[in-house]
Amino acid sequence: MIEINQQEFLTTLQQRLTERHPEIDWTAVQTALLLDQQWEVLARMEATGGEVDLVNETDDTYVFFDCAEESPVDRRAVCYDEAALAARKNATSMEQLSNEIGAAVLTEEDYQFLQTLGDFDQKSQSWLATDPAFRQHGDALFGSKRHGRTFAYYNGVQSYYSNRGFRCKFTVNKG
Repeated sequence: MIEINQQEFLTTLQQRLTERHPEIDWTAVQTALLLDQQWEVLARMEATGGEVDLVNETDDTYVFFDCAEESPVDRRAVCYDEAALAARKNATSMEQLSNEIGAAVLTEEDYQFLQTLGDFDQKSQSWLATDPAFRQHGDALFGSKRHGRTFAYYNGVQSYYSNRGFRCKFTVNKG
């Protein structure tokens, strides 16, 4: 499991949120993060290269995504899921790593939204959560951005590339 220093992570996140979202009440965010140790999931996302950022707030939740410019380096060169891993004998899968982190993989809709916030995955690609009906055919979705356009496409779930990773999201309950 990933070793996490709570104070270092919270300081990093506070600096990031204060810089990028000055209107956000850091004390309220921190209070929510400390409830039920929700900060730990975000810290694991951060520790694996995610550069966690707040992308949405509702009355009841804060929604965080991986906002690293490229797909997180420590989560690349993985196949899609455990079934693909068993067939391919890779070192790990996106499914296994996202379960260890404790966060969900971005959906195609999440990924499209992320791309409205900036230019992500211009040199890398990110696996996207794929519905089981599509997955049963041996394929899964991935996304990237090229020439100012966001693309979602599919590839065999057993494939893995050094520049393809995945991005997570985590919703923090306010209390």
